[in-house]
Amino acid sequence: MTTKALPDLIPDAKIKLPREAERTIAGGLTVIAIRRPAVPLVELRLRVPFGKTPLPRATLLSQALFTGTGTMTSVDIAAELQAVGGGLSAGLDPDKLLISGNSLAAGLDRMLEILAAVLTDPGYPNEEVATERERLVDHIQVAQSQPAHLARTALLKRIYGKHPYAIQTPEPEQVRSVRPAQLRALHADRVRPEGAVLVLVGDINPEKAIDAAEKALGSWTGPAKDGTIPPTPPLEPGPLLLVDRPGAVQSSLRMALPALERTDPDYAALQLANLVFGGYFSSRWVENIREDKGYTYGPHTGIEHFAAGSALMVAAEVATEVTGPSLLETLYELGRIASLPPGEEELEQARRYALGTLRLGMSTQAGLAGLASMYAGIGLRLDHLREYTAALASATREQVADVASRFLAPSKAVTVILGDADKVEAPLSALTTVERGAA
Repeated sequence: MTTKALPDLIPDAKIKLPREAERTIAGGLTVIAIRRPAVPLVELRLRVPFGKTPLPRATLLSQALFTGTGTMTSVDIAAELQAVGGGLSAGLDPDKLLISGNSLAAGLDRMLEILAAVLTDPGYPNEEVATERERLVDHIQVAQSQPAHLARTALLKRIYGKHPYAIQTPEPEQVRSVRPAQLRALHADRVRPEGAVLVLVGDINPEKAIDAAEKALGSWTGPAKDGTIPPTPPLEPGPLLLVDRPGAVQSSLRMALPALERTDPDYAALQLANLVFGGYFSSRWVENIREDKGYTYGPHTGIEHFAAGSALMVAAEVATEVTGPSLLETLYELGRIASLPPGEEELEQARRYALGTLRLGMSTQAGLAGLASMYAGIGLRLDHLREYTAALASATREQVADVASRFLAPSKAVTVILGDADKVEAPLSALTTVERGAA
């Protein structure tokens, strides 16, 4: 049987940006509307700056935001949204409250009206908040039993120290102490339009969509408190932190390396270096410890961005007996990418992957809305894609080697391993200085 080669992607084709409009309305809310008429839907993303908020209250607020308004219960809200083929939900990270959702394009006006009611006339009824509080406590308790969560918690504390990013999940008892009145006060204080960005993407007329947003959200007013978070501290490598989990059959290997912000001219080259190292299935690290040696199933790396700083994160779950060898191979691959330029073919493969996945991500309304919202959060617009894709397409082996030497050298890594310390400490100590610590 003859097999046919798959056709090449054409990531070097000129990127076509959709039609969009932008307006800052009363109260300071910026509305960006983008026409993408693939299906008769509209995607909504609302970013509200939320830095420097008390973590237990902020986390519960994000879970309880749609529990009711002055005139609607949570059931009413859900039913009204379902009637226009949509839904809304909220999430939180250290920088922002993010409201996401969609509806039929014909239901945009009603979705915006419901959103406005939630923003301007929140209820936080006692019984509903109590239900969400217990649900959140259960979720946190489950997370705290998971090795991946414990390893990330330890890594965040290790790299951020006393910075606000160091703790991103509240303790159950902290959440249990939050009362509905505190949520109402936090909402009045921090859920404000100043500095917020609303993105609408779909089968819409951009100007008319902004008109609808202005009509619905014009009453959402009030200044925002300063939520600016100080820059993250420089990474301080130090000894490997070993967090004991007696009896564990796997070890969770985590590393953090320095990284660049998306706006940096060298960011595209760093992204390519990351892909060559471990950022996708055909990368060196994945080939080494997964395909060649079978130490792990799903190793991955990626650049994690927050408003106050970025870091390149490395993660793998490995069998206890190969914890030392896995660290050895990881350090070897970091040393190799940091000291030798990538081959022409492997760089081209990484480049095509980066450009291809970027285009795939933009191909849906939801993907485009997420990208536009993310860019808006750092002061960029979709036209930045032209500059970024050009940088990906033109980055040379020398440029990639330069950023790799500056950011991916093993000497720059902060390393945390969660596992059975009695079994893994000795082989790890043969490779590097180890200190025991707590998650």
